[in-house]
Amino acid sequence: DVTLDPATAHPNLHLSEDRKQARGQLTRQNLPDNPERFDFEPCVLGCEGFTSGRHFWEVEVGQGGVWALGVARASVKRKGPMSLTRKEGVWALEAYHSLTSPRANLRPNQLPRRIRVSLDYEGRRVAFFSADDDAPILVYTGALFNGERVFPWF
Repeated sequence: DVTLDPATAHPNLHLSEDRKQARGQLTRQNLPDNPERFDFEPCVLGCEGFTSGRHFWEVEVGQGGVWALGVARASVKRKGPMSLTRKEGVWALEAYHSLTSPRANLRPNQLPRRIRVSLDYEGRRVAFFSADDDAPILVYTGALFNGERVFPWF
């Protein structure tokens, strides 16, 4: 159960009152430009980060629209344009495409509405599954967390 960190949320992302949902909006909120806040890419981090262990969370992605989810190192670039790749410290899935270079088009048999993100810190692995039937969607191995805290990333 991930709680989103409002201090990191891009001004065009509106968080629900319970901080469990984020929705992109055209209207930019007037928020302080603190160092933690993403100011170019519409991203937000979860409040709780991890430096060890195995963790998983499920995300409802809904139908249509643009979404991305995964894991990011604490040092991920927050200001200005960034490439959302492993090199930048992001291991992610975007609307059934890998955020890798080059991008891989992933087409599960059925497009799940709920996706499970699985993090194995010591195993250096980030994986994405359909939460409905445990079908794998994408697996990153050999993730270089560099001893840093990593956070759920959206």
